[in-house]
Amino acid sequence: MPHIVADALAPTGVIVLVVLVTAGGIELGYRLLLRLGREVPLLRELVLRAHRPLQAEAATLSTIAAIRTTTEEGTWRPIVLHLLLLAAIAAGGWLVTNLLLVLIDAALRHVRTDIEDDLEARRIRTRVLIVRRLAVAVIAVLTVGICLVTFESVRAVGASVLASAGLLSVVAGLAAQSTLGNLFAGLQLVFSNALRIDDVVVVEGEWGRIEELTLGYVVVRIWDERRLIMPTSYFTTQPFRHWTRNQTELLGTVYLDVDWSVPIPEMRKELEHFCASHPAWDGRAQSLLVTDATNGLVRVRAMISAADSSKLWELQCAVREHLVEWIRTEHPEALPRIRTDVRGLEVSGAA
Repeated sequence: MPHIVADALAPTGVIVLVVLVTAGGIELGYRLLLRLGREVPLLRELVLRAHRPLQAEAATLSTIAAIRTTTEEGTWRPIVLHLLLLAAIAAGGWLVTNLLLVLIDAALRHVRTDIEDDLEARRIRTRVLIVRRLAVAVIAVLTVGICLVTFESVRAVGASVLASAGLLSVVAGLAAQSTLGNLFAGLQLVFSNALRIDDVVVVEGEWGRIEELTLGYVVVRIWDERRLIMPTSYFTTQPFRHWTRNQTELLGTVYLDVDWSVPIPEMRKELEHFCASHPAWDGRAQSLLVTDATNGLVRVRAMISAADSSKLWELQCAVREHLVEWIRTEHPEALPRIRTDVRGLEVSGAA
């Protein structure tokens, strides 16, 4: 009886010893590389993200090797080895994903979007984020696929699956038509440079910025902090206004309805003086024109320019406020008024 117990415990002890030695070696290498990575941020990040998945991978592989060399055939052996193989495949997918994410995130940190002309930076950032999601999805699918291939039953039905691939593709295409449409629409938006992160758009009458762009949906952050979530296919099938398609600089207008007595030349000079002193004006364009004169009022259009949409909105509000105050204080006679001819009413009253 003691010999039987000893024979049973011996392989277990060897397995535990192998796992402990492997884990200790990984931990020692981790501490050493972490110390070396103090001066190299990328190396430090790689070591931190690879530590746990590498430990799991090494532990499972060493356990598989120990079981194969220290145990004999038994009913439990194939099941345990298969489970460990699945764990090793999953740990490998985890490790590859973490390393890939570190490299992509490091590349994103070098893309600066805090500059005036950030169109190219936002284009690169949008594409990298989409590639990041695709890479994670592909690694996950490949990991699951490799795990499934380890099952005999899955390999056995492979021939029948391939034989009915035509029918299955038709059924899957009909079932996932909307999903596939959004997927290809997302790829089209990103790689045709039609839409980027932080672009300014007007969708369904709402002004906002592109906050998130995926292969299935687009999140538009509206000016009042609400989020408008649209399928990516919307932006390839429906018209929408794009304010930053080729450049961030924009032209804006401010309309005022005033009385016919307004002094247009003085108002034009006031606009020039105000724009010259406002920090949001980029100096490209400013003008004041009378665009309409109907129903006893004159419509005046002030056209102004700014470096981006946020500054343009700020400048538009400031110009509107300043011109209203200027008319009210300097030329109150030019305030909008309604003229009424009461001469006929006076004659009727006298009669």
